[in-house]
Amino acid sequence: MGKPGTIHLIKLCVGAERVEDLTDWQATARAKGPDGLPRHVTRMWPKRAEEVLAGGSLYWVFKGLVLCRQRILRLDEVVGGDGIPRCGIVLDPAVTRVAATPKRPFQGWRYLSPEDAPRDLPQGREEEETLPPALQTALAEIGVL
Repeated sequence: MGKPGTIHLIKLCVGAERVEDLTDWQATARAKGPDGLPRHVTRMWPKRAEEVLAGGSLYWVFKGLVLCRQRILRLDEVVGGDGIPRCGIVLDPAVTRVAATPKRPFQGWRYLSPEDAPRDLPQGREEEETLPPALQTALAEIGVL
């Protein structure tokens, strides 16, 4: 989940309820950069870009739960139609499921230390049927997930 000197990012996956909603979106041409890789465009450029690029991942929050992560491959400058430069977070298309972990809402993205990052689910569990979000939240809050 990262080497020493690594920092992760965490972001709300707005408009998505399940990991499959994210992967379905990232399969569309609109979600990909010119190289065909998924990217998330954000207004702010990470000041700790070197640490993010040293093995960091973007952890996604769905309806109050961190459920997956994607490795960050690079940060590209993206200039919108308004002429404003933004940060394109280029992601590995592979999505890694993580232990469902409660996270309160926040705006934009935040840094996430490796110590605070949810653990990856063991091999073979990533294809399991997902529980309803309310049940996942309740179980995560009491420490069962």
